[in-house]
Amino acid sequence: MDIRNLNTFIQVAELGSFSKAGERLGYSQPTVSVQIKQLEQELGFKLFDRIGHTVRLTEQGRDVLS
Repeated sequence: MDIRNLNTFIQVAELGSFSKAGERLGYSQPTVSVQIKQLEQELGFKLFDRIGHTVRLTEQGRDVLS
């Protein structure tokens, strides 16, 4: 498991936005999306529900965050 992907996950969870997380981490929004997708594939489940421009942690995402 890549620590960068976990850090990106935490930032997205805290900020509620892939774009804002990217700004904070110095990544582009597409890079953040790729990192989250990689983490989701590795774990085998979705971490976020994406609704328009809003992201919300899934129940499994909340478990990972804790």
